[in-house]
Amino acid sequence: MLYQYYQQMEYIKTAIEGVYIIEPKVFPDARGYFFESFKQEEFERNIGPVNFVQDNESCSSKGVLRGLHFQKGDASQAKLVRVVKGTVVDVAVDLRASSPTFGKYVMAELSGENKRQFFIPRGFAHGFLVLSDEAVFTYKVDNVYCPQAEGCLRYDDPEVAVAWPEMDQPFLTSEKDLKGLWLKDTYRFE
Repeated sequence: MLYQYYQQMEYIKTAIEGVYIIEPKVFPDARGYFFESFKQEEFERNIGPVNFVQDNESCSSKGVLRGLHFQKGDASQAKLVRVVKGTVVDVAVDLRASSPTFGKYVMAELSGENKRQFFIPRGFAHGFLVLSDEAVFTYKVDNVYCPQAEGCLRYDDPEVAVAWPEMDQPFLTSEKDLKGLWLKDTYRFE
């Protein structure tokens, strides 16, 4: 079958091994648009096997900064994230101890308009900042959430130095995220 080899998405490698930006082929017409947001066989051919077991969704207002979150040890999670409505900048920070890019990050703008997705493998802290009035953020994970294994890297860690966009208001973060650890003190994936 010719169709099974027809790729519906472009898989773009980033500067950090294992992190991808995925751009779907969107088919607009007078009624609106159509695109495939996920196809297991195509995903595995380009990135590798990942068994997603749960889908999550959040809604946040402008200036909300969520993260930088991760799950430790056997509870670690790979994520495939996208924005259904609005615009965010999404960040993945490498926490793999043996990685040559440990402590480095990749940033991508995701929006309901560009329909990009961001794949973050296990071993990364993850977070996003909402740039639009509201953003609906959805993501697949390959492991269920485990409260005892959650961790948080400070979004403003000077060693990581994420270049968050300037906002006309202070970031809105949770109390829990403000208690995140600095890179020098945080969990490292083996």
